[in-house]
Amino acid sequence: MRSIWRTLDRGVLTGIAAICLAVAMIGVSYGATAVTSGLPAWLPILLSLAVVAGGSEFVFIGIVTAGGGLIAAVLAGLLVNARHLPYGLSVPDVVGTGWRRLVGTQIMNDESVAMALSQPDRDRRRAAYWLCGLAVVAAWPMGAAIGALLGSIVPDPNAFGLDAVFPAVLITLVIPALSDPQTRVAALTGAAVAAVTTPFLGAGLPVLLALTAVLLVARRGDKADEPSSEVPA
Repeated sequence: MRSIWRTLDRGVLTGIAAICLAVAMIGVSYGATAVTSGLPAWLPILLSLAVVAGGSEFVFIGIVTAGGGLIAAVLAGLLVNARHLPYGLSVPDVVGTGWRRLVGTQIMNDESVAMALSQPDRDRRRAAYWLCGLAVVAAWPMGAAIGALLGSIVPDPNAFGLDAVFPAVLITLVIPALSDPQTRVAALTGAAVAAVTTPFLGAGLPVLLALTAVLLVARRGDKADEPSSEVPA
């Protein structure tokens, strides 16, 4: 842990702290929403510990409380979490090997991957990934537990604007990276895909398609930047 503190600068540590604060606040909203929807308090806490994926957990809770079947809710949650497949391909050098890979994949989430990819070298990517991932794994269940306990007191947690905190934090973290033209084009392409597909697809699918578009555009840009191997005549 001491090496992580030495590797990461203060800006990255501040960003991780802001992410954890936002995650905890969304967790409060999640736990309170689940309880006020008639679910037992232990369910959002158990899901937050086992799944550690807010999007799929919200989808699961929404389907169950709307009267949907358990199998449909589980399948929908798995579909939303399908975005972790390209995540794993984008950070293979930071997850680790052996038993560390099991832990590394468990703490894989949007925030830890985003923090890792924003770092310039492997050591910093690895440090940012593990610190952010472990911090989120602690913040998310803590927020869910607090929300579950407060669910009977706060009938509508979204009235406090907690659902807007997390997107605002992510946007703030992304803005500095948009100074790079290739990153800006990839991000705008992904945003356009998400905006176009959101009215027609279920929750989670627009994000998956947007991520795929970002990876394709970024890869095409990398190939365009590669020096030509042709020898001039």
